Amino acid sequence: MPVFAFDIETIPDVELGRRVYDLDGLSDKEVGYVMQAKRREATGSEFLSYEQQRVITISVALRTGDTFKVWSLGDPGAPEAELIQRFFDGIEKYTPDLVSWNGGGFDLPVLHYRAMRHGIQAPRYWETGNEDQAFRFNNYLNRYHTRHLDLMDVLSSFQSRARVSLQAAAMLLGLPGKLGMSGDKVWDAYLAGQIDEIRNYCETDVLNTFLVYLRFELMRGMLSRDEYHHECERVRAALRAQAKPHFEEFLAAWQEVQV
Repeated sequence: MPVFAFDIETIPDVELGRRVYDLDGLSDKEVGYVMQAKRREATGSEFLSYEQQRVITISVALRTGDTFKVWSLGDPGAPEAELIQRFFDGIEKYTPDLVSWNGGGFDLPVLHYRAMRHGIQAPRYWETGNEDQAFRFNNYLNRYHTRHLDLMDVLSSFQSRARVSLQAAAMLLGLPGKLGMSGDKVWDAYLAGQIDEIRNYCETDVLNTFLVYLRFELMRGMLSRDEYHHECERVRAALRAQAKPHFEEFLAAWQEVQV
């Protein structure tokens, strides 16, 4: 079964913000900060509601057959609709097991709203057994099914008080974790024209997620110890082969806790 580990990065949807708050005449930067200020006034946090978040990067780690690959969908600066369509097209093509860290709590709900915004069709993703009986008891939508494995949710036994961050889980396992950026810096980085840096950051988050997934598969007996180490080496070989600076930095920082 192919596996997609995935992660998204978002910025304020300033077009929507202008309409919601009547902000014509302000720059994108000013609109974004007004949106965050309005949210802070209402909730105490600048974290925007999900429909107000525009997707600018979707990164995927694909494990299928004998191959492993990690990349960001589309070209830098590609329209949001294209990125989201490519993501759901991948599900149509591969019917993969999806793996995320807080994907059920953030990434997928954002993708739902934004896909609806753009009129994107994704019948395989939304299948619950009406057309394919195999999805009746295992689909992408049910929190307790495994076609989408939200590692944060599962490892915390679905208890909010037991959740940890991806950074914390990565540090526990000797993985690199965050390398110079975090989600709260994405908007400023985008305004500075650093879309490549955002894509690189998202790809390293996906790598951390996939490697936590491999350790989870070892823990639950889906991989033997030898198979686990072989899978980790497959990831290392794929990153070495691409010879990209952010992958080289990731490899240099990867000091896995031995098991």
